[in-house]
Amino acid sequence: MIRSMTGYGKGECTLADHSKITVEIKSLNGKSADISFKSQIVPKDKELEIRKLLSKELVRGSIDFSLTQEMKGCALKKQINKEAVKEFLSQLKEVDSEDTPSGPDVTGIRSAIVLSSVLRIPDVIETKDNELSDEDWAKIDKAIMQAINKLNSYRMAEGTALLEDVLSRVANIMSCLEEVKALDVKRVPAIKERLRQKIEKAGIEANPERLEQEIVFYVEKLDINEEKVRLAQHCKYFMDTVQSDPLAGKKLGFIVQEMGREINTLGSKANDAAIQALVVKMKDELEKIREQSLNIL
Repeated sequence: MIRSMTGYGKGECTLADHSKITVEIKSLNGKSADISFKSQIVPKDKELEIRKLLSKELVRGSIDFSLTQEMKGCALKKQINKEAVKEFLSQLKEVDSEDTPSGPDVTGIRSAIVLSSVLRIPDVIETKDNELSDEDWAKIDKAIMQAINKLNSYRMAEGTALLEDVLSRVANIMSCLEEVKALDVKRVPAIKERLRQKIEKAGIEANPERLEQEIVFYVEKLDINEEKVRLAQHCKYFMDTVQSDPLAGKKLGFIVQEMGREINTLGSKANDAAIQALVVKMKDELEKIREQSLNIL
């Protein structure tokens, strides 16, 4: 069963310090596994492991990975750098003493205002860098797999809809091809008759055998039997592939190219208005198949 490259998955877990981990993965169509990684708590070595896992499980696509940590209560990893605060206050007292030697010291309401200002200075409030335990990482790994599995389930559901759509459109092309075959039976005799009528109307005297040879030669240039056979084969190959190969996306793109080549050649050689109209319909269906194939994994 084919899968779409479009999907979304989410996983969650709670760590030992009661903080909440949320993993979100979104994917869109892409030629390869193009991963955008966003997290402030994942170390580089662990990030590499996660990237490898995403490439293995999701195969390809434009993938956005996000891992966030929500702190609660005592789990807040913020603390005051006391030494920095003391140093700032000490320097402020010196400045205040130099500017107003007989003035009041930095105390009371004034000191509260100064302290509030100091706390807004960068590096005064710092984040504790607590390492996660192996048990915490096991929970995070489980949340990541939960998100991946949900995304793949989403892809499967989308793939079912894609499969139904592309199969119906290939069936429409094959239906048009059957109409082309029916028209082609009458096309060649009609072309021969038109040529004879034009020669007679022009009053040209011609050797009957020579004339017949030239007509056959001309008609051979307009023969579309090979194109009809190859297009039918490509359509069948497409339908077989899309139903049997779970990672058919790239292969389907090549088959669509071959189908397009046969349809174009058929249209250029047909020299028949009714067949040309059917060729236009087939091109329209093929373009929609091409668009859908770009999103098949």
